[in-house]
Amino acid sequence: MLSVELHAHSSLSYDGRDSVELILEQAEAVGLDAIAVTDHDEIDASLEAAERAPDYGLVGIPAMEISSKAGHILGLGLEEAVPPGLSFESTLEAIRDQDGLAVIPHPFQESRHGVMGRISREELAKGDAIEVYNSRLLTGRANRQADRFARARDLPRTAGSDAHISEMVGQAITRVDADERSADAILEAIRDGKTSVEGKRTPWRISLQQFAGGVTRRIRSGVLGVFR
Repeated sequence: MLSVELHAHSSLSYDGRDSVELILEQAEAVGLDAIAVTDHDEIDASLEAAERAPDYGLVGIPAMEISSKAGHILGLGLEEAVPPGLSFESTLEAIRDQDGLAVIPHPFQESRHGVMGRISREELAKGDAIEVYNSRLLTGRANRQADRFARARDLPRTAGSDAHISEMVGQAITRVDADERSADAILEAIRDGKTSVEGKRTPWRISLQQFAGGVTRRIRSGVLGVFR
């Protein structure tokens, strides 16, 4: 079984803090086998992480977190960016056009761009997998809802730390029973439901720090944009 981090952000995300190097160092330090950097509507850092991952004894999975009209969708195994602002189904199609895997993160938490405020349960079931444990939820209710839904629909289940600082990489992991240690094998095993999840909640003080840092960076980026 491989230990895989499927949801982490670098400084390329508007609310991320740390470099690819720090993220990979942390992933190596906590004993992960593979990692997907999933920046908001950006893929360059993830492509860099996937290329550099073997230097840290890791498998790198190029990925991103896409802002669809319905909410956030993780695209795993991508070669190029999927544009934001597409419908839920069009985003799924764009991911699959690249032979990628569409994972729906924190679907039942609307305050964090979960999709369930804008789509039906039948539409949610069209995802390739459901993130059933997200470390950054303030309570476990939305995680439990996601887990019950995935089990009832017999959908693959994943976990992710949703780390926005490197120290939180590995807070939640997906155990993947892959045939070999490669990105393709990991994604195929997830697609086949050969997963289990484990993790712990991000401490509230860290969540608040990540949130505050994201707000500050978003404001700074907006101010700089005015003067460009």
